[in-house]
Amino acid sequence: MTNPNLVSTEWLAERLGDPTVIPVDGSWYLPAANREGPSEFLEAHIPGAVFFDINVVADTSTDLPHMLPTPDVFAEAVGKLGIGDGATIVAYDGAGLFAAARVWWTFKAFGVKDVYVLDGGLPKWKAEERLLESGASTRGPASFTPRFDPAVVKSGDQVAEGVDAGLFQVIDARPAPRFRGEAPEPRPGLALGHIPGSLNVPFDQVVKDGRLAEEAELRAAFEAAGVDVAGPIVTSCGSGVSAAILALALEGVGSKAEGIYDGSWAEWGAGGRPVETGPAKPKA
Repeated sequence: MTNPNLVSTEWLAERLGDPTVIPVDGSWYLPAANREGPSEFLEAHIPGAVFFDINVVADTSTDLPHMLPTPDVFAEAVGKLGIGDGATIVAYDGAGLFAAARVWWTFKAFGVKDVYVLDGGLPKWKAEERLLESGASTRGPASFTPRFDPAVVKSGDQVAEGVDAGLFQVIDARPAPRFRGEAPEPRPGLALGHIPGSLNVPFDQVVKDGRLAEEAELRAAFEAAGVDVAGPIVTSCGSGVSAAILALALEGVGSKAEGIYDGSWAEWGAGGRPVETGPAKPKA
């Protein structure tokens, strides 16, 4: 099946003149990448694009990184970007497929129905020598009405209760060495390991060369990890970014994430909650 949440570079290129179709650059990188999304946007972006900074359009009342903001904060921020009601959002990033999935999920959480991820992102767009522009966005302000669905966001307590009661599977997108507690976390002060009973599908198993893998590869990755894609699923990761990649991948096999644990390991690993190490030990 074709993932209904992806659009091609050809599709977007044909609609660049449509003011209701808004490319949204959500580039964000882990510190090790030594890249800066905002400055790269100013250097070159898809014509008509706006920059969505997940660290700025966020809940600033918490020390946790880039948590979802309140509906009012989100509405004000995207309105200032020039995103109004009825817009079609095409999220992309400079890695091909990384933070764009978080942007896609965020807009969906706030009620936008027409939101997609650009297949291959900016690297594919550039490789095809398509139009680029530089400088800040010139879109004028717009009015956005948030329709937030709180059910798609899971708290640490909800995850703990859900796992204990067998209400859903938790899939962790972190690399296997971090999941098993064999490698350090990029954020200091966190416990090593994973949520007891959770499963591990590292996000790089569902992303190939900056693009979402084909359906057969996605199914194989979930199956190898012991995931029942027909059952309820909550995704998690280090800080809620690559968890959204798993949510996107699940829709590529006809499934759907029930929610994302927004705090993810940044919260769980700092909160004194139970931790497991080693390979996944799913509850019977």
